[in-house]
Amino acid sequence: FEGWQFCPPGIIAGADLSTSQYLFVKLSAAKTVVACSGTTDIPFGVLQNAPTSGQPAVCCVIGLTKVQGDVDLAAGAVITTSADGQAAAAAAGTDTTRYAVGQVVLDNSAAGGLATAIVNCASPGRAA
Repeated sequence: FEGWQFCPPGIIAGADLSTSQYLFVKLSAAKTVVACSGTTDIPFGVLQNAPTSGQPAVCCVIGLTKVQGDVDLAAGAVITTSADGQAAAAAAGTDTTRYAVGQVVLDNSAAGGLATAIVNCASPGRAA
């Protein structure tokens, strides 16, 4: 399920994101996003649609959204981005180079499955 979301207008896909729905994206230029590609990337939001390069990209920066899990994520897990843009569990005090940007509300059942999370990518903090 999903709920209230803040999705800034005017954001454009900087690459083909047609297979990146519900993955974390990062800013690559002004008003332009690409898929997160490293665990230390700063997520801008969770992609809500599946645009190709140059098309509008709807990104949930703050709110309740579906996320694709890198692993089976438990409810209550703090999440960050994995190397391929999926949501990954962050271990406080261990994953200090990663940005914690949300918490799982409804778990997924397996890696690659959809979970529901509350995210706040507007003010990311390290998983310290």
